[in-house]
Amino acid sequence: VQLVESGGGLVQPGGSLRLSCAASGFTFSSYTMTWYRQAPGKEREFVAGISSTAGSTNYADSVKGRFTISRDNAKKTAYLQMKSLKPEDTAVYYCMARWGLINREYWGQGTQVTVSS
Repeated sequence: VQLVESGGGLVQPGGSLRLSCAASGFTFSSYTMTWYRQAPGKEREFVAGISSTAGSTNYADSVKGRFTISRDNAKKTAYLQMKSLKPEDTAVYYCMARWGLINREYWGQGTQVTVSS
């Protein structure tokens, strides 16, 4: 089982990044996908989530209107499109897959996003 995030990096304020989370080793289409982030010295926080069929999404208030979560079940990949990035978006971003029916979840190793001029 693997979740591998990619797409992080250094970007200027106001810029954009698209994170990807590639899954393998489990039935991706059965799992909800969620992005979390953790800034230095802070607790991990929820960013965005998407249902297994992509029928519903939800976002933290701090990213609404700027971030978009999506998924491609055929490619077993989830995405987080981030626009209008702010310095306070700087964090390690993690993706998490969860199947509530069997109480199983998997985490990726994280990808660093740094927003700075």
